[in-house]
Amino acid sequence: MARFELLNNVAHKDLRVATGFDPRFGDAVGMVPAYPSEYAELQREYPIFFRKDEAGEWMSVALLGFEQHENLFLRDGRWNAAYLPGAVAKGPFLIGFQEQHVDGELRQAPVIHVDLDHPRVNRDDGEAVFLPQGGNSPYLDHIADVLRGIRDGAEFGAAMFAAFDALGLIQPMQLAVELDARHRVDVRGLHGIDRDALAALDGAALERLHRAGYLEGAYLLLASLHNVRRLMAEKQRRLREQETATSHGGH
Repeated sequence: MARFELLNNVAHKDLRVATGFDPRFGDAVGMVPAYPSEYAELQREYPIFFRKDEAGEWMSVALLGFEQHENLFLRDGRWNAAYLPGAVAKGPFLIGFQEQHVDGELRQAPVIHVDLDHPRVNRDDGEAVFLPQGGNSPYLDHIADVLRGIRDGAEFGAAMFAAFDALGLIQPMQLAVELDARHRVDVRGLHGIDRDALAALDGAALERLHRAGYLEGAYLLLASLHNVRRLMAEKQRRLREQETATSHGGH
């Protein structure tokens, strides 16, 4: 269970966050949330799909592997990609809101919370959250930027996905992958932008999407799909490694 507290430089002055990558940190997952604010970076390396969240709302995800606990970017304590998804980069932190008086008005101001039970959180190893004098560390400043991107992306995404859905652009995608003669994977529940439906939109609908900033998102999602081949190649490489290790172990 998570144990979130409002982050402050008194109670959490000695807090450190381990920044390596390992299944024990929760990194062995087949997909992570993807936010429109990072599509341009994500689409260079990850396939991006839609799926329904637990509340039945559309969300977008970056696919990391073909099974629930398979992260094909994770290897020997490293994350093999030039861009780290915000949902991973944020670590044990999330953005919350607190009522604060701003210019005489009571407003909901964004504040950072930390999960003290997160496996990355400790007092001995990793990046310091606060400087010895109490100021924010460069690491915490970076986390604040990541969380702002997630917050902005989540708000923008909810409206964008609703617009796509209303136009019939979100359609189920069958991701059945033949890896070799003996291995096949079938990832269910994924949806994507229907390229034909997008091409068939009239000028008025296209202009509405463009003016809202959504059209670029649709094309970035479509462009990201070539990365399925990259995932396939890595999965095939690991299967060959396993078979080699098994054959050597049998002699």
